[in-house]
Amino acid sequence: MIRSLRGRLFISLTAVVLLTGLVGGVFAHRWAFDEAIETQDSVLIQIAGLVQNGGLTGARDLHGVDEDSEVWLIELGRAPQGAPEERLLWRLQDGMRDATRKGKPIRVVLRTRSDGSRFAVAQSTGVRDEIAGDMAFRTVLPIAALIPCLMLVIAFVIARSLGPMVRLADELDARRADDMTALPLRDLPSELNPFVSSINGLLRRMHDMMEQQRRFIADAAHELRTPLTALSLQAENLDQVELPPTARERLAVLRQGMLRSKHLLEQLLALARHDAAPLDRTQWEIVELDGVARGVIADLLQQAIGRDVDLGFERAEPTPVRGEPAMLAAMIRNLIDNALRFTSVGGRIDVVIYQDGATAVLQIEDTGPGVAPEEIGRIFEPFFRGQRPEGDGVGLGLSIVKRIVDRLGGSIEAVNVTEPRRTGLRVLVKLPAAAV
Repeated sequence: MIRSLRGRLFISLTAVVLLTGLVGGVFAHRWAFDEAIETQDSVLIQIAGLVQNGGLTGARDLHGVDEDSEVWLIELGRAPQGAPEERLLWRLQDGMRDATRKGKPIRVVLRTRSDGSRFAVAQSTGVRDEIAGDMAFRTVLPIAALIPCLMLVIAFVIARSLGPMVRLADELDARRADDMTALPLRDLPSELNPFVSSINGLLRRMHDMMEQQRRFIADAAHELRTPLTALSLQAENLDQVELPPTARERLAVLRQGMLRSKHLLEQLLALARHDAAPLDRTQWEIVELDGVARGVIADLLQQAIGRDVDLGFERAEPTPVRGEPAMLAAMIRNLIDNALRFTSVGGRIDVVIYQDGATAVLQIEDTGPGVAPEEIGRIFEPFFRGQRPEGDGVGLGLSIVKRIVDRLGGSIEAVNVTEPRRTGLRVLVKLPAAAV
């Protein structure tokens, strides 16, 4: 079953054209064939009139224009004589008749002169049919040649007619996941207006739903911060109290859980904050990406030293981009923080920043275990932690990075390092470079 509307239209219209052309061709062929036969009958009658008026005398072959026309003038005399076929012809009445000559069918015109002598003008039926068939074929040939042209015209008209739908689909495919702006109704066929209006209504409802979700996350995170802060203060107060070893172990577990919950709230607030950021890139300032990265690395350097991880630049060039410094810093911080979490003691994290034409490139590569091949396509999903959920991560860091990159109009890709005797994860971020 053909699901393509374009395919259905093309096949249906082509079938109509082929059927119409076939029926029309059959009728045109038959009409042209009959007209050619009548024309040749008229020629025989004209030749007979010329002979009767004395223009031609004596039995002879009359080729006329066509050497293969096989037209004969047969003198039959005043009484049956000669070959049996000529005697049979003599007995036929004047007019157009079908007969045989030399065992072949012929078309013959019989006439009687004023002196009583008779003659016949004859033509081979096979030659007549061949001439008529050739004329009929030449009549049908333009129709047969027109059908492929009509099929091309149909394909062109269908493609032009469905062009707005294709452009609409391409526009939707090129949109970011969080772009809920209404589709334009101008320059669209009137038949598409109800469909596009329904899509716009769906986009508005999705936007409202996402906005409600964002507000809920932000409000919930704000509301939870107060009791969590109070619990943290109480845990710190208990840390100064003399406790038995068992109670102190349980207190350490409690503090670790609160620290993880605090990190989760911070990430949720960051996610809501970045979702609410303005989308008009022309209002963003020009920021040096390498400068922002230097500040982030300076903040995380002590943490890297504590884990005995070599964190630094492999290449850092001036690279201007448009964006908010806090947004860019959050992106880089989450990427390096994720690399620190999975890089073992004694490993290294290399940061590369440079400009390639109109593209700003940020690459962060670690020497950790990498990501399982079946999971690497999901690491940017919210709350996805994979098979190795080390540390106090909550699975939102890379999701926030992906949303920031999308809002900046860039792309992000994560690949496993496959060099000999080395593992790790390489994250490549590409952003539009700012013109300065």
